[in-house]
Amino acid sequence: MQQTQLRNRGEFSLAPFRRPDNLRAVWQLLSTLVPTALLWACLPWIWRPLRLESLLIAPAVALLVLFSARSFSLMHDCGHGSFFRSRALNRAVGFLLGVVNAIPQHPWSRGHAFHHRHNGNWERYRGPSALITVEQFQQLSPEQQQRYGWSRHPLMLFPGGFSYLVVRPRLQLLLGLAEWLAAMTGELRRDGWRALFSLYPRTLSFQSSHWYTADEFIDLAANNVCVLASWWLMSRWLGAGLFWGTYAIVMTCSAAIFICIFFVQHNFPDSYAHRSNDWSYFKGAMEGSSNLILPGILNWFSADIAFHSIHHLCERIPNYQLRACHEANQHLLGECTYLRIRDIPRCFDLILWDSAQQRLVSTSEV
Repeated sequence: MQQTQLRNRGEFSLAPFRRPDNLRAVWQLLSTLVPTALLWACLPWIWRPLRLESLLIAPAVALLVLFSARSFSLMHDCGHGSFFRSRALNRAVGFLLGVVNAIPQHPWSRGHAFHHRHNGNWERYRGPSALITVEQFQQLSPEQQQRYGWSRHPLMLFPGGFSYLVVRPRLQLLLGLAEWLAAMTGELRRDGWRALFSLYPRTLSFQSSHWYTADEFIDLAANNVCVLASWWLMSRWLGAGLFWGTYAIVMTCSAAIFICIFFVQHNFPDSYAHRSNDWSYFKGAMEGSSNLILPGILNWFSADIAFHSIHHLCERIPNYQLRACHEANQHLLGECTYLRIRDIPRCFDLILWDSAQQRLVSTSEV
């Protein structure tokens, strides 16, 4: 990839594409959640062992995986406040889609906003895999280096994806509540029964290593209550075996898909990987974000997140306007990186940051 010669983001036409369209958003929501609900409703009739209709289980599960990945993309838009015009509607629908994806949307969106603010600044943000520097890698023992390489192998997307959606949010709540309980017990021991009168404000001001604000805690707790209730209801309706067998595959594979897409859109050959002192937001968007060339059906299921340079240039553009905005500015995007599906495997070789040369490298180069 050549270095872009563009001076600033003001050369782009972005404003005409920023305004959300509530009708298009509602249609996207319905065209995602209704088929998802119908597919789940059809499972008891499809899954008949030793019957011909059981052959339909594989395509049904594959479609559930794709619709799950799409619902995550729509949740991502809600987090940016770009899906609906109303902030409250984005928040409410984002919470709903967070329950569908088993992940608390508000804390996730705040973390994702940090990524947008620092994309390409590898001193501040090392991507979803928390990559290490060449210097840190060289300080590891050979066994540790080998384990690090294995932990960043593409096959780890599957157990990692299941943990990311199904396990981690539950664990965060439990560990955070354990921290809160320990802190409040310490307050009671220090101040005695008088501490009970200030329990509520102390709880609101409590700082956990698993959430940053009271709003994040409320969203995390509410998401867990709704998700656990949905798991119980679905298990009662479909049977624990059918539900968990299907759900585990769907969540594992859909998470693997969007984590893979996110990874290759920022970890690719010649990606912009600078230190803080000479970092540029604009270059982070143009040179630190790749654009994927995907079949049309995969663009639909991924809500056009493949047009990623424009998305990083202006995250307030709704997904249903990204393609039009990309095409309107095509003449300014010719020097950005474009990846095909066959290019994805080589991106997973780049798991180290060379801070001296300010580029991503593979372990074999080291």
